[in-house]
Amino acid sequence: MRGSGGLGRGLVVVVGGVMVFAGLAAVSEGGADAGLTGLWLVAIGMILMVVAILERLRYRSETADRSGLPIGPGGGEPTANPLEGRFRRTGEVFVDPTSDHRMRVWLDEETGERRYRAED
Repeated sequence: MRGSGGLGRGLVVVVGGVMVFAGLAAVSEGGADAGLTGLWLVAIGMILMVVAILERLRYRSETADRSGLPIGPGGGEPTANPLEGRFRRTGEVFVDPTSDHRMRVWLDEETGERRYRAED
């Protein structure tokens, strides 16, 4: 599903919240089995919510995320701005399955940091 990252994350947060609520209800009901099941539901629901909130957007660098740069084609770096000189073009190319954009990997050999840019 193209462009459904926000919707998918929202759905995972809702499902996680329902699991937490159901788990707390089970714990409050009492009983050893209900309490243990409830604790598992709370734990898994919270993990789902945290992961959905903290998930990075596809192929963007942390620098692009922090600076608020627009999302480039295929979810990568914006193509309007040149990459810093420390990044070198690699032979690694792949087609993003959700956008069908051909993505090129750029590498900073000193730090190992990778950047992804559409080549379409």
